[in-house]
Amino acid sequence: MESWSSMIDTAKREIKLLQLAEVREKLALGEAMTLIDCREPDEYEKGRIPNAIFISRGILEMTMERHFPDRDKPIVVYCAGGGRSAVAAHALKKMGYTDVASMEGGFEGWKHFGCPIEK
Repeated sequence: MESWSSMIDTAKREIKLLQLAEVREKLALGEAMTLIDCREPDEYEKGRIPNAIFISRGILEMTMERHFPDRDKPIVVYCAGGGRSAVAAHALKKMGYTDVASMEGGFEGWKHFGCPIEK
């Protein structure tokens, strides 16, 4: 049986990882991407990256196909620190999403570096 930390390690080896600065730059340049916040509802309510779409980790896979049928559009997933989003991005990759990434450092890193947030 695989441990949680092993699942994160596997996911991070098999997906695209974007650094905070890369995501911030892509957003500033207006690059087309769907930014998904996969944290829990109470985390999301305390603050989020502007224009992020909230889909908690627990319902991500069953929700994606209905709301995002185009599996080739760029998607960046984030959570609080980068673990849940890596596993989520890995699951989306297995579902056939071709341009999916996880944001390293997550929302906590985003806040730490003074990037814009909304509440």
